Amino acid sequence: MKKYIKGKYRKSIYENDNGYKIGLFKVVETNYEDFEDYLDRIITFTGYFHELNDMDTYIFYGDLINHPKYGEQFNVESYDRVKPDEKDSIIEFLTSGLFKGIGEKKAKKIYDALGKDTFNIILKNPNNLLLIPTITQKNVDTLHNKLKEYESSYEIIIYLNELGFNTKDSMKIYNYYKNDTKVIIEKDIYRLVKDINELNFKKIDYIALKSGINKLDLIRVKASILYLMDEISNLYGHSYIFKEEIINVLPRILLDSVNEELVNEALISLEKNLDIVKVNEKYYLRDMYDSEVLISKRIKVLNNKEDIKIKNINDEIGLLEKDLNIKYNSDQIKAIKNSVLKNFLIITGGPGTGKTTIMKGIVELYRNINKLSYKELLEDIALLAPTGRAAKRMSEATNTPASTIHRFLKWNKETNKYQVNEYNKSNVKFIIIDESSMIDTYLFASLLKGISSNCKIIMVGDYFQLPSVGPGQLLHDLITSDILNVVELKELYRQEKDSDILSLAYDIKEGILEKNILNKNNDLTFIECNNGEVMSNILEITETYKDLSYKNFQILAPMYKTINGIDSINYSVQNIYNKKLKTKKELQVGDIIYREGDKVIELTNMPDENIYNGDIGIISMIKTKPKKEIYIDFDETRVKFTPSNFNKFKLAYSISIHKAQGSEFDVVVIPLVKNFNKMLYRKLIYTAVTRCKKNLYLIGDISALKIAINNNDNDIRRTTIKEFLIDE
Repeated sequence: MKKYIKGKYRKSIYENDNGYKIGLFKVVETNYEDFEDYLDRIITFTGYFHELNDMDTYIFYGDLINHPKYGEQFNVESYDRVKPDEKDSIIEFLTSGLFKGIGEKKAKKIYDALGKDTFNIILKNPNNLLLIPTITQKNVDTLHNKLKEYESSYEIIIYLNELGFNTKDSMKIYNYYKNDTKVIIEKDIYRLVKDINELNFKKIDYIALKSGINKLDLIRVKASILYLMDEISNLYGHSYIFKEEIINVLPRILLDSVNEELVNEALISLEKNLDIVKVNEKYYLRDMYDSEVLISKRIKVLNNKEDIKIKNINDEIGLLEKDLNIKYNSDQIKAIKNSVLKNFLIITGGPGTGKTTIMKGIVELYRNINKLSYKELLEDIALLAPTGRAAKRMSEATNTPASTIHRFLKWNKETNKYQVNEYNKSNVKFIIIDESSMIDTYLFASLLKGISSNCKIIMVGDYFQLPSVGPGQLLHDLITSDILNVVELKELYRQEKDSDILSLAYDIKEGILEKNILNKNNDLTFIECNNGEVMSNILEITETYKDLSYKNFQILAPMYKTINGIDSINYSVQNIYNKKLKTKKELQVGDIIYREGDKVIELTNMPDENIYNGDIGIISMIKTKPKKEIYIDFDETRVKFTPSNFNKFKLAYSISIHKAQGSEFDVVVIPLVKNFNKMLYRKLIYTAVTRCKKNLYLIGDISALKIAINNNDNDIRRTTIKEFLIDE
């Protein structure tokens, strides 16, 4: 008998053009003797494959080998895709998490005993379950009660399972459409992409094609256009697209050639259904167009409102300086004054110009002028930032609570909706937003919907930094419209005027590199070396600073892959910063070994836990029995992670420059090599350099640094907020 493992493909680690893959696979069944340890575990596999996806179940035939370098791997000689049958669907439903206490083994025993009529037997004669070994009365009660609750649904859920949906997604679909599920799916399965969060186009399209939909069916073409527009918006940050681009890219999604007539028909139908908006030759997703229009109108109205009149404002600022024991420069005074006089204001400036410092002055001046108690101040004002780290820095600088925008808007991750919205607005009268360059168009539009149209808004940020990860270039468009209230801070603080780090940052901004600035003083070091020597230099510097707090030392890299990328650096640096010890528990997740004391970064937003994408923490405890659990301390917040969400964090000895935005570190190390190619551009390197406060190390090729400084074309985004602001 052939040896096999059955389960789900997770992801590829390596693949080439000949179909050879190295990847990860979760084992749920096997005919191996003494293979119990591998059940419900992710193992590495190798072999040649035509196609693999993470929705189907596969049987891999082959043998377990021990690679001298990479350890245990399952060498796949042949494989089959398992067509779901009724048994699979029933077992998957029983183990979906709906029935607490029912795992894979118990579910199989139940099916083996009761067969295809499992659910009817449980509903009519639940005590029959007690005849099955290991099934308890508690199991019986849980199964019976939950099945009664879902009596009308499990047939629909099995239907969805057989189409290719897992039980978790099937439950979401059923809970949304109830008994209309089958009709809606048969009419337009792509409607699920729009209606249900977390069901993406690729998953739905795969199931639709498997179910027999024509590749050029108008419904599929329309769904593919919406997917294409959303992908381009998220990938390149654009708010609109041209028809020629749609015609050129669409065949890659449809896996078939398409004529212009069919594209025109699809676009007209999408426009009629209000899914897209066409303005001249520009095609917008409806939500994007509405967001840009809302932002333009609201900001313009707020900006043009009559100034608030305050007597003796200059005297108040003088008293403020005395109270805070600080002397503001003329630009800072202008910014603080206009913050209370204007209804909308942008405060911008490079590093070292005191943007963070003056926020405390703004808060205190507002409080003094309005004669507010501390409690009244907190009712009036909201300090916001796009990331948890930026919010924490803002709170420390102002001695006032600050929050992420998502938390302020009470974001619900399951539905991807905000509970503070146009129908349930916040009562705050004054909002200050730090790190505004990181805010994307959709998020800012949602913020405007959640506050009163009379709420004062101050935006603070450096618009020369990287634009938002999401679509748009909000701060850039607002500032360059030249019609809004903007104060630019230009003067450096006295103690920072001699900083070579800041000098380099401002040179980068201007597109120049003065080589004599490198290695002139202790705060800026450039170590020139070839590609193969970069890692050894990183390790040497890490060894020097290994006793520094994890909050103060950070390696930043532009890419995850390559020998000097984030993944390789994390693997190498982990053994210096957090050596393997018998006293430290470890747990392997995929191809990463985590141990107690490791520095990690959160990759998603978890609002219920008050942690957000980009937050950095330390693994404080690992449990392997009876269940696998990893506990991570994010400052004062401890969060428990289980196998279902182990993919929400990664090692953080090295992180991407994008993830570092909104954070500052005493010591920063940046590898710079030509292999980073397309990721070498001016705003990226500027953002990386400006994350550093005291000691900056650049390691690699001086020509790579020059390429980055001279490349100012990588982040040009097509947006229309500026145009809408200027043009009535």
